[in-house]
Amino acid sequence: MNTKKKLSAVIFDCDGVMFDSLQANINFYNHILAHFDLPPMDAKAVDFVHMHTADESVRFIFQGTPYTEEAQAFRGQMDYRPFIKDMVIEPGLKELLKSLKPQSGLAVATNRSVTIGDVLKVNGLSDFFDIVVSSLDVQRPKPHPEAISKILAYFRIPPEQAVYVGDSVVDYETAKAAGVYFVSYRNDDLDALYKAESMMEIETILQKIENPENFIPGMI
Repeated sequence: MNTKKKLSAVIFDCDGVMFDSLQANINFYNHILAHFDLPPMDAKAVDFVHMHTADESVRFIFQGTPYTEEAQAFRGQMDYRPFIKDMVIEPGLKELLKSLKPQSGLAVATNRSVTIGDVLKVNGLSDFFDIVVSSLDVQRPKPHPEAISKILAYFRIPPEQAVYVGDSVVDYETAKAAGVYFVSYRNDDLDALYKAESMMEIETILQKIENPENFIPGMI
């Protein structure tokens, strides 16, 4: 009897996986702080904005100031497109997507909001993905599993037929809550069964997940 597991969808986080967006995020949020004559972010704030929604990030970096709501309004009318040039697309990403596209559904689950559409379009990635779920598309953003659940419903598949590629503890907790497989991307600190250091490794990991000899019950 053939017990090979079939993976039907591969879901990607945006920041830290598809893009090195650290500098873009730093420049974006420091620009908002500078507008209110406040100093740039410290290391703790940089780590926070990398993983959370724009709304949460502004509230975090403006805590203790009288400008939080004004800063939210200012952020809402900013044009993010000038900051996209500071994002570096991950080497091998397009090649991986081209290889996966014929046999797998492809999706994005991100805590970005209105910016994700422009980010994908400018980098020529929009046509690869069947569904993109941002923080604006859910009531509860990551680490709540709602984004992943929407994607599973779109493809009409159970959790065990999907993989989420992420780089943060927020992504790990999201995958665990949703019951999907998780691939930790360039983060050895995460207690994940599957880890990749490059896009080239992900396709091999997907093959390992589909092989029943490598399946360990109870592990992501």
